Amino acid sequence: MMNILWIDDEIDLLKPHIIFLNNKGFNVDFSNNGVEGIEMLKANTYSAILLDENMPGLNGLEVLNILNSLNTNTPVIMITKSEEENIMEDAIGNNISDYLIKPVNPNQILLSLKKAINSVDLISDRTLSNYQQEFRNITNDLFKATSYKDWSNLYEKLIFWDLKLNDAKDSTMNEILISQKNECNSAFSKFVASNYMSWIKNKNGPILSNSLLEKKLFPKLNEKSKTLLLVIDNLRFDQWKSIEPEILKYFKKSDEDSYFSILPTSTQYSRNSLFSGLFPLEIQIKYPEYWKNDSEDGGKNLYENELLFENLKRNNLSNLKTEFIKITNLKNGRKLVDDFINKSNNNLTVIVYNFVDMLSHSKTEMEIIKELASNDNSYRSLTKSWFSNSPLIEIIKQASDLGIKLVITTDHGTINVKNPVKVIGDRKVSQNLRYKTGRSLSYNKKDVISFRTPKEIGLPSVSINSPYIFAKDDCFFAYPNNYNHYVSYFRETYQHGGVSMEEMIIPYIELVPKN
Repeated sequence: MMNILWIDDEIDLLKPHIIFLNNKGFNVDFSNNGVEGIEMLKANTYSAILLDENMPGLNGLEVLNILNSLNTNTPVIMITKSEEENIMEDAIGNNISDYLIKPVNPNQILLSLKKAINSVDLISDRTLSNYQQEFRNITNDLFKATSYKDWSNLYEKLIFWDLKLNDAKDSTMNEILISQKNECNSAFSKFVASNYMSWIKNKNGPILSNSLLEKKLFPKLNEKSKTLLLVIDNLRFDQWKSIEPEILKYFKKSDEDSYFSILPTSTQYSRNSLFSGLFPLEIQIKYPEYWKNDSEDGGKNLYENELLFENLKRNNLSNLKTEFIKITNLKNGRKLVDDFINKSNNNLTVIVYNFVDMLSHSKTEMEIIKELASNDNSYRSLTKSWFSNSPLIEIIKQASDLGIKLVITTDHGTINVKNPVKVIGDRKVSQNLRYKTGRSLSYNKKDVISFRTPKEIGLPSVSINSPYIFAKDDCFFAYPNNYNHYVSYFRETYQHGGVSMEEMIIPYIELVPKN
């Protein structure tokens, strides 16, 4: 363990921070005054010193001067309540390693220690310093987030740092970022629970699945334009960023935005809503022949083509030459590559590409996929590798050569689930791991977001007294029967249907050919 010294007159209040650092591999000696702290430094060797600036007797700057006179070369991290410029300048002038302003988060201290002690072994000092500053900003943004725009911006910041720190080899760095994402997701679930019903009523809400095409795509379509709408099933925002460089070889971005998937964040609901321009309850009422509830047998997404054409008709765009194509396997993808030039006369070509969805579901079935996609970094890497060698990139190249505009989006994202939540229901309860609907549902209210009246959130009722419940954060539902086997089988798999930033805040990108 690395030895560090913490000098603070309020050291008794910092015991939780000390325990946290102990658990992270640091042995913390502490003192509540500068005189004793200096004597401890003379008698022992420390890897770093945490020093309070405002103390009775010898204050932090006076202690710092004495430490410098001892020529220990031990990194010093100053912690203070003051933001006065002269104090910062004095501290920096005395060659401190870092400067933190109270209140400090344990992870902030950990980051600062890692930087001071062995930043060379992690990533570049500049990147680490930038994230250290941004950590505090993200925490502040979290407390201030009151609108869907705030949450979209916050999520994009987290993705930026997730990708930026992707090459960090230190597990602690990953733990800090994961901890921050978990904290944000917990608050996001509360935000959605408080606001989702008003969004359904179109009150100060984001663009949802049912309004995406009408608000973003349809106004830009006409008989002279040629557009390829590519819906990559289950594509998260971070996965989009991982494949973006490959696409930008052939296209330029004209718009990058995000929208919110409806609940449940599953193909049956969100993609049908996307193409139809309706909430699921409206589909059931208006086009009952195109809708099946969870408890009914048969495919739940067999009529996306028909729903899209009805949507175009309602928006006076039925005159456009439109073609709908769904790719579910490699053979069909290669066939479309060979035939894509024949799509150049379409005003709108819609391709649903199912690979990412199949990847996430196959992870629960195939051990090799579990090994290759064990976390978000490897999941992105696998997506990028697939994309770079898939028929899809060939289709995108051809679209650029043909001068066709490209729109990339998805119907929902996915999240790596880790924490099981017990739920009980009858045999007709839906089988999804991240949401449930049906009669006789029994669950702990604190573990879920629930809506007792489905029609209030635009969803059909499977039967009388059939609420919808949604898993929050990285939870997943498990039945008590054969519980341990079930939990072991599905833990750390990628699932969707519930409430998380990864599932709900999803990309919408418009691009134009470079040529």
